[in-house]
Amino acid sequence: MIDPLAEVVALLQPSPGFAKTVVGAGRWRVQRADSGQPFYALVLEGSCTMTVDGHAPIALEPGDFLLVPAAWGVAMCSLTPPPAGRTSRPVAQADGVYRVGTPTGPTDLRMLVGHCGFDSPDAALLVSLLPRLLHVRGERRLALLVKLVGEESRAQRPAREVVLARLLEVLLIEALRFTSGTNASSGLVRGLADERLAMTIRAMHAQPTRAWTVAELAREAALSRSAFFERFNRVVGVAPMTYLLTWRMALAKRLLRQRQSRVADIAERVGYSSASTFSIAFSRHVGMTPSRYARAAAETPSTASA
Repeated sequence: MIDPLAEVVALLQPSPGFAKTVVGAGRWRVQRADSGQPFYALVLEGSCTMTVDGHAPIALEPGDFLLVPAAWGVAMCSLTPPPAGRTSRPVAQADGVYRVGTPTGPTDLRMLVGHCGFDSPDAALLVSLLPRLLHVRGERRLALLVKLVGEESRAQRPAREVVLARLLEVLLIEALRFTSGTNASSGLVRGLADERLAMTIRAMHAQPTRAWTVAELAREAALSRSAFFERFNRVVGVAPMTYLLTWRMALAKRLLRQRQSRVADIAERVGYSSASTFSIAFSRHVGMTPSRYARAAAETPSTASA
């Protein structure tokens, strides 16, 4: 059976970044501006408050896991924050540990935080299909995976980069699994949690070459055309045909980067009747022709295999 979630995560190509342990004591606040990288945090002991990209503050408890597929601004503070405007500078200690708050004495917070990257040229497009923020409470499997990522990132063992990439893929999939209910923000994960919509999403991934129409997709979901269109837009966050186009273009980009097929063959493999029709759609979507994209990709190869 086609697994759209696994396909999207694989296309994202998670790559290692860094992971560290943060300990806190007293009243403190740290803020940082990020560049849209994936950010994750796991609370091991104690509690804190975290605010990400303008979302409402979240009180994190022991065992809580937070993942932001594209973080631009992250702020953390003790449950009792310091006076407004006062921030703390993390101080590096031994073995990748950073301390915030009072510099000495017992600590009341211990957490793992980290960044990774997505090497896919379509990262922004694919991330848009994921929830903007994932908050999972008390799942030991996620805690174990985060611990393994942290240990592997600090070690210098053979095949470290390969192991980290695979661990990050599993970590991302596990986090998405646990946030697949109705509380998830609109996107692919929430769509797959909807039994009717999941059938159409799997059908699109299984047969991207098929000349799908909204009416045919609605029949896959056993819904009327209007009910299906409204439900897909609300739950997934984009129109059905927009989702299909996004997926076809992601597949086309991967095939063009591999440079193993002619443009006409790629056009057929992603559901277009002719190379010219595909080239027009691709140029409109990407901003350059398929041939030019393939040449540009060859000149700037990805750090990970496509």
